[in-house]
Amino acid sequence: MTFLGIWMFPALFVFIALGFPIAFSMLGVSLVFGYLRFGDKIIPLMVSKVNEVGSNYVLGAIPLFILMGALLQRSGVAERLYDAVHLWTRRLPGGLAIGTVIMSTIFAASTGVSGATETVIGLLAIPAMLKHNYSKELISGTICAGGSLGTIIPPSITVIVLAPIASLPVGSLFAGILLPGLLMASLFLAYILFISFIKPEAAPRISSAEHDGLTSADRLRITLTALLPPVALIVIVLGSILKGWATPTEAAACGAFGCFLVGLLHGKMTFAVLKDALLRTLGVTAMIIMIVLAGNIFSTVFYSAGGMQALNSLMTSYGVSGWGAVTAILALTFIAGFVLDLISVILIVIPVAMPVIQHFGVDPLWFAVVFLVILQCAYLTPPMAPSIFYLRGIAPAEITLMHMYRGVVPFIFMQVATVGLIVLFPSLATWLPRLFYGN
Repeated sequence: MTFLGIWMFPALFVFIALGFPIAFSMLGVSLVFGYLRFGDKIIPLMVSKVNEVGSNYVLGAIPLFILMGALLQRSGVAERLYDAVHLWTRRLPGGLAIGTVIMSTIFAASTGVSGATETVIGLLAIPAMLKHNYSKELISGTICAGGSLGTIIPPSITVIVLAPIASLPVGSLFAGILLPGLLMASLFLAYILFISFIKPEAAPRISSAEHDGLTSADRLRITLTALLPPVALIVIVLGSILKGWATPTEAAACGAFGCFLVGLLHGKMTFAVLKDALLRTLGVTAMIIMIVLAGNIFSTVFYSAGGMQALNSLMTSYGVSGWGAVTAILALTFIAGFVLDLISVILIVIPVAMPVIQHFGVDPLWFAVVFLVILQCAYLTPPMAPSIFYLRGIAPAEITLMHMYRGVVPFIFMQVATVGLIVLFPSLATWLPRLFYGN
């Protein structure tokens, strides 16, 4: 019975392969192996975990951030921001695609929800880029990559789930992923500029006849008006967390209220809109919390059933240590990201990974940042890329899956380059946390 826990992972993957939902798969495996280890005591243990997850104050930020994204989708902020950004970028090579990435970055920093970012921006950007004969591969790659920034740019819901499991402060992890997220967005922009120069037919410039005719003062006024709501939300939410003025839950509550006020000011906050946003928030939150609960129970049973001891014995017997262990864990994360949603990967991998990397003296904050970037790579990588399936739901029929698969490949290389830079220059992940928190 000592190494009983090591068999939990094969059992879990069997259930997933059979098509059972990930949360119920983890709960079922935990119940069976927990009964073998604890007998009838597994039931009160599982009940105690329900209370523990339900009373976790940090997780209270999740529904509030989801509500922010749902309200912003209907408030008119995205449309105004899209128009304002493209007033300045449209004349550049690949200007529509460049503006789309910039808008994705701002929107991601306002909501922290990848799916919402990609859906809203895709609905706005696809018609404009098709109208100007942009390459369908470039359209697909730009929207998928831009939408994926919601995973790595704070405030990200994946970070809120990861931080308590990894025993890291949410604020420190937000600070840690900020520079890598902005670096990745910059690499996306650099690629778009490069491809627009060497293949002008992939991103035709807008002709002078199509210019808006506005003066610089007009553009500045429109831009400031459009930027004010999202920038205010970023300052309220992210700024207050980084400065330590508010907890993530408090900041998210202020952000959700701010989104509600923005909707009122734009005349878009009707009862029907509010009801739709609340129902969407309820559905997504229930799914996430169910997965978090299942993962919490799974990891507890795994440790109690000797899974960690078995894993350490396996690594010792095969001579795996230090960077070898880190590389193996990250490779497993990337593969798991093909078939599981991001939160499930966090809940399965992080409870096992953190003791291992700490045993070998690896900075847990640095590892968590690299882990998140690797997860984002999996989010974008075919064949199971969630970002592609989000795009498939909103794209017209003329943009095929093959366009999408080919389009994301260059952006995946930009993500890999980001991982390489964080490995070469660890301060990209640790400098801001030390600046804000001194740790």
